[in-house]
Amino acid sequence: MNENDDIRFEVEGAVATLTLNRPKKLNAITAAMAAEFVTACREVDRSDAIRVLIITGAGDRAFSAGSDVAMLDDLGTPWEGRNRAIYDRDYIDPLLRLRKPAVAAIDGYCLGGGLEVAMCCDIRVATKRSQFGAPEVRLGWHAGSGNTSILPRLIGYGNAARWVLTGDIFPAEEAHRVGFVQDLVEANDLMPTVGAIANRLARNPPIAVQSAKNIIRETQGTAITVGLAWENDGYTYCMATEDAREGMRAFTEKREPQYKGR
Repeated sequence: MNENDDIRFEVEGAVATLTLNRPKKLNAITAAMAAEFVTACREVDRSDAIRVLIITGAGDRAFSAGSDVAMLDDLGTPWEGRNRAIYDRDYIDPLLRLRKPAVAAIDGYCLGGGLEVAMCCDIRVATKRSQFGAPEVRLGWHAGSGNTSILPRLIGYGNAARWVLTGDIFPAEEAHRVGFVQDLVEANDLMPTVGAIANRLARNPPIAVQSAKNIIRETQGTAITVGLAWENDGYTYCMATEDAREGMRAFTEKREPQYKGR
């Protein structure tokens, strides 16, 4: 993808960066962009060379203001809209299914569908000038891809209800207080901080990282006994990998391990 595309996708080493690239439209996402988003996420998942995904927005005004309201009709009929994932028009579904860790670098507005993109990432870093919200209810509908179902699991029922039911926009400090954002930084420190996190994740053995992410995601809301069963299965599999043996050798030999994802 080139610099003129509404979505830029770049790979450097083991880290891929997906940039929502409509800064004049607050990086609002169109149906066409959603299809590109799907393609990029699939490439990340299928590439053995890519271990971590960073998602950010172009410019200094917005991570993303969500779906482009003027282009919602591009989703087709109500039935086609309901089944948008089938038609590769849903940018949330491929991100939720992503096996590899994703880190959101947020600067500016993070609203509606943009909030959903951020919440589907595993780690979120934001600038202190960022703002967050789920304003859909003010327009006559509620979110369709996570603000009413995933958000309460991240920030608690009461906080999520306040965000979703009021449609208000909240400052970065509030997003950090309720745990939606893990780190708040100055604007100049955003990408260096996110890059450092991504590269730290990329140095870890990919099978262990992906297994741990899968268990964390899939056992949310389950009984502890169910989570422990999943955890034990994942642990047992990881211990049988070449990477685990390399990790033990490196620890004994007091050197940096070289993980290959095997």
